[in-house]
Amino acid sequence: MARRRGSRPVLLSLLGAAAVIASALIPLKANAAPATVFYAAPDGKDAGHCSQSQPCSLERAQHVLRPSIKHGDVTVQLADGTYRLSKPLSFDAGDGGGDHTVHWAAAPGAHPVITGASAVSGWTKSDAGDGIWVAKSPAGLDTRQLYVNGTIAPRASIRLANSDVTPTATGLTIKNPALSYLAALPDQGRIEFESLGDFTNRYSPVQSISASEITMAQPAWDNNTWGWDTVQNSFLAGPSWYLDNSLAFLTQPGQWYIDPQGGKLYYKPAAGVDPNSLDIELPRLQSLISIGGTYDKPVSGLSFEGIQFSGTSWLGPSTDGYADQQNGLFIKGSYDYRPADAFTSCSRGCEMFERARTSWFQEPSAVQVSAASRVSFTGNTFTNLGSTALGIGQDTNAVATGVGYGASSISVVGNRFMEDSGHGVAIGGVLPDAHHPSDPRMTNKDILIQDNTIDHVSVDYKDNSGILSTYVTNAQILHNEVSNVPYDGIDTGYGWGINDAGGSNDYVDRGYYKWNTLYTTPTTLKDNRVEGNLVHNTKARFADGGSVYNLSASPGSVVDKNYLFNISGVGLYLDEGSRSMIYENNVVQGGSFVFTNAYSLRNNTSDNVIRNNWYNSGGISAPNAAAHNNQLINNVKVTGTNWPQGALDVICASGVAPQYRTSLNANQFGFTGCPVAAPVKGYATTGSSAVSSYFGQAGDAFGIAAAGADVWGAGGQRSDQFGAIYRAGSFGGDATVSARVVSVNDSNASAKSGVMVRNDITKAGSSAGYAVVAVTARNGVVFEWDANGDGYLDTEAKASVDVFRPIWVKLARTGTTFTASYSYDGANYVPIGSPVTLASAAATQDAGIFSTSHDVSQSAINQFDGLTITSH
Repeated sequence: MARRRGSRPVLLSLLGAAAVIASALIPLKANAAPATVFYAAPDGKDAGHCSQSQPCSLERAQHVLRPSIKHGDVTVQLADGTYRLSKPLSFDAGDGGGDHTVHWAAAPGAHPVITGASAVSGWTKSDAGDGIWVAKSPAGLDTRQLYVNGTIAPRASIRLANSDVTPTATGLTIKNPALSYLAALPDQGRIEFESLGDFTNRYSPVQSISASEITMAQPAWDNNTWGWDTVQNSFLAGPSWYLDNSLAFLTQPGQWYIDPQGGKLYYKPAAGVDPNSLDIELPRLQSLISIGGTYDKPVSGLSFEGIQFSGTSWLGPSTDGYADQQNGLFIKGSYDYRPADAFTSCSRGCEMFERARTSWFQEPSAVQVSAASRVSFTGNTFTNLGSTALGIGQDTNAVATGVGYGASSISVVGNRFMEDSGHGVAIGGVLPDAHHPSDPRMTNKDILIQDNTIDHVSVDYKDNSGILSTYVTNAQILHNEVSNVPYDGIDTGYGWGINDAGGSNDYVDRGYYKWNTLYTTPTTLKDNRVEGNLVHNTKARFADGGSVYNLSASPGSVVDKNYLFNISGVGLYLDEGSRSMIYENNVVQGGSFVFTNAYSLRNNTSDNVIRNNWYNSGGISAPNAAAHNNQLINNVKVTGTNWPQGALDVICASGVAPQYRTSLNANQFGFTGCPVAAPVKGYATTGSSAVSSYFGQAGDAFGIAAAGADVWGAGGQRSDQFGAIYRAGSFGGDATVSARVVSVNDSNASAKSGVMVRNDITKAGSSAGYAVVAVTARNGVVFEWDANGDGYLDTEAKASVDVFRPIWVKLARTGTTFTASYSYDGANYVPIGSPVTLASAAATQDAGIFSTSHDVSQSAINQFDGLTITSH
């Protein structure tokens, strides 16, 4: 495959999304004078007037446009291509339009990319290990991310069993003799220990390794071993532990390792893949865009339209560790009041840990906005970013300007956030000036987050929710789709009620107020609305939390008309201190409907109204509801998906508006009773007669819902119920069928969506030559085939993969030999099992995509794109 050097973003072309003409997204003021237009290009000069015939660099355009602002709106039109930054772009008060607007917009039909990464080339085979390649990297450059064909490639790592090591106050005692080789590894200080607990994702750098001990670097290890859900005392009975970031761990296809001192980057592609044929991007910057003035001179009047932001890596955890507390907040540095025995005495909280809450740090963002008003982001793509993608009004310790908060009238509409390491969007901070600002101009307010697609974010900082809004007044989180996230979908509030007027009795008991302020006035958290969102495939890695979640009092706030499905754990979660809120007209499909955390009679989770919602599983967990005045009114439990019309209206209206949909959006295909996508063209469709099937198409994207028992015949099961989109007679003696499974939305763990071949796809339960490669909802990727030719699948091989992300699956045939594989990036395909012979395969067969819900009573729309059938 030729190396892709064109200017069109790789990820957008893979998605097959229709281009959005950015200039049409935000209209100019009525009766305003025509905007002054300047022109930028990737090869633009750092000189000149930025004309159409002689475009300039982004930095030059920023300088040239300033005198024009006073005359009216200004547009900087970005030509197609990749703009590689050597340092972040900073926008202060002089860069905004004031009463006017400065638009940074894609040229019509263009797809400009602003990136902090460099393309990696010159790969050669390395002697570091089987199948490992190496390329030069800038000496001294470190990174925590590498981007391959638009996806986040995993760092080299190994999984540790909980019995392999025992945490101690200084590190880990090695119990498994098979790990003795670790003591001989070079660059031990680059290795990290990673822990996934009940709601925290922690990283701790290693100091050194002996035959029996891994000594951890301080103070990162101390910070990860006191507080809550700690490494040694997680709320989860069996936390997941890993060792990351050593060349010795580079054993799996798709992994990588960088040696900053030697200036070498190592990568292990799948067998037969030359990395010179891949688009491999090495991030060099920690942030791309910094928008921030002062409270006296805020930035005002900026718009970004139709741009892709990519190519960053946040390096803080490499030196300080990531002592996660919850949702992107962490501690670092030394605490002189940490008890000497904190490893034991503070492993589940203690008074001195509570004292430290006012010194937490917030994860920085790739694109930062603070001390600013009237700033908008419309129709952009935020992808391949090494921390939170877009941060608005965050704590001062998270922004490059050193001036946090103060964000007002910020609009984020119709953007895509995917393959990012942290949150899609984070709004607000958690420190005292966030909730009780010392200057009223610090208040974060009037923030609109609407019609955005947030899919497969929080890849590396898995505790991050898709959208986080902390202490904000009038945050409007409307009609977004949030899916395929390891933690929560949409989280509002923070602080566990600690900072509310009168405080929290729980934290009185813990000694917090001996050291910190007990406020008598309310926080800035109020009058927010979470409405019309489509949230699904959440909580992939954590037990605690909720798909839509709140902390602390939020008077005047409403959670309304959201549709949650295929969720793990709690749907609507009112955690500590949630107060004076209304939850109404929501539809919760699967999981547990609602939980109000009011176990203690002294707890302030009170005065909430939960009414007129629909749900079909789990139930209501509302301890001490009457004592806390938590009112549950007219909430209706239905059977299966027999939703009444009111619920169907909510379902049909949820998610992003049609003009912003891509193959990532479940709602583009419609649901039962909703307007549907266009019928399938160029392919045949079939569904098993015993169950219902639905098929939809939008461009090169497809949706299938099939309420089938399964596709499996062994052990007397004899199930062959599915829906399929296929081409008859398209699969000959030397052929391949492949597709990207964007999302498996059916809730049963063994539900399957993937590619299928057989002699006649319309003859379920009888046609031979039968094989599938499918992504399951929870059980990895399977290759299943009909070994005895009776028309039922009876033998399988399985690969353990991350199913909460798009996955390519492929089935290839040579004669009667069939091979199966999967890929995260569409290039590095990993075999599943071994090739098999299907003697019953006809000379030409049918091939296509299929779904089965593994549940005859209900199904959801499962999403595909990139369907390709080749036959020679």
